Amino acid sequence: MALGVWAKTQPPRPILPIPTRSQLAWQKLEYYAFIHFGINTFTDHEWGEGRAPAGDFNPTAFDARQWARVVRAAGMKGIIITAKHHDGFCLWPSATTEYSVKNSKWRDGKGDVLKELSAAAREYGLKFGIYISPWDRNHPLYGTPRYNQIYKQQWHELLTNYGPVFESWLDGANDNKKRMVYDFGGFFSTIKREQPDTIIFSDAGPDIRWVGNERGIAGETNWSTRDNEGSFPGFADEKALNHGDENGTSWIPAECDVSIRPGWFYHAEEDKKIKSVSQLMDIWLGSVGRNCNLLLNIGVDRRGLVNENDIARLMEFKAAREMAFGTNLAKGTITTSNTRGSRFAPANVIDGSYDTYWTTTDGVTNATLTLDLGRETSIDGVMLQEYIALGQRIKRFTVQTWNGSEFQTVATATTIGYKRILKFPRTATTGVRVVFDEAKASPAISTLRLFDTRK
Repeated sequence: MALGVWAKTQPPRPILPIPTRSQLAWQKLEYYAFIHFGINTFTDHEWGEGRAPAGDFNPTAFDARQWARVVRAAGMKGIIITAKHHDGFCLWPSATTEYSVKNSKWRDGKGDVLKELSAAAREYGLKFGIYISPWDRNHPLYGTPRYNQIYKQQWHELLTNYGPVFESWLDGANDNKKRMVYDFGGFFSTIKREQPDTIIFSDAGPDIRWVGNERGIAGETNWSTRDNEGSFPGFADEKALNHGDENGTSWIPAECDVSIRPGWFYHAEEDKKIKSVSQLMDIWLGSVGRNCNLLLNIGVDRRGLVNENDIARLMEFKAAREMAFGTNLAKGTITTSNTRGSRFAPANVIDGSYDTYWTTTDGVTNATLTLDLGRETSIDGVMLQEYIALGQRIKRFTVQTWNGSEFQTVATATTIGYKRILKFPRTATTGVRVVFDEAKASPAISTLRLFDTRK
């Protein structure tokens, strides 16, 4: 083989920054559960003040295995538990405080929610994650420098006693009157020392960022890269977080957190206020469909069970996703205006593997993929994925369908990232063309799928 031909078959150079192995594995999870459960569940609060007696915590039918069964049946890949919310009540028997399950009526003070839930997650093949609030409205040392060590010790307990933790979740919540100067650098180093592969979430990363709102919707343009200087946990610039930065120097993709109910903790009065399937589908398109992971919250009820109303809606939502996106119609003969060689042929985008991709020769940033479907097919949706191990590249693209005499535009968008889903008016066509109008470097596209979501 001639040297020039061999060189053309090599992968394009990465566009830095790129995701770590752990960040890429996290991105592939796409959808997992947030569980809000604690003393607030029994006091009917959202933000408790840390004054309710520990004895108030007493779920009468607690069953972590039921949680795990529901989460897996709903199509989720993991579960993150609020091990300690702002009220300071710990769902595990922490040595750092008396305000925990060890002083509750539940299991005669011998229970441990984290122990049972981590075991249930392993049993049902789910990733296990933990949230503990840095704000603690009960602990007497909160507001003093000594509290930082307490908080680190809590992370130490959690990350050394309950197995692998895929995501360690913290925010910048703080008391408006008793302001705490948090040692975030120390928190992050403690977490990474105990579990190097865990992904740390906060408003500013370091591994993944908040999307900037609690509606579960990312920006139509959403870069996984960020210029993170000046950001911190508690950073609330929605525009910056919602869109990322095209030329950002750090890989910090966004996560969308949203609750299935109006509140985060369970309140019986909200049993009839659960988000509709239509609302949840819009959230899916605005989160997973815009280069984010979706963290959907469920408030476990006072029995210690996922409520029947939530279960019904979760299963309806799963059925709707399967109906809309379960059948891939992108089948046929695919051609391109430019390719790097047979190793990176356009057929790679419809072979069902994320790890194979089509790309162009160096310097070619405007190119097309054309799929001949072979027969008239009704479609109203498209899904594209970039091979983000090489960085995020696409800046603008167009989707077109063949109307019998020419290609007509049905959708335009900016970024793709790990996954982009677009809806457009239902059309019957024999061919689809994707035009990559502008990219930072050679496009690297791993997946193209087509759907008829209204069939």
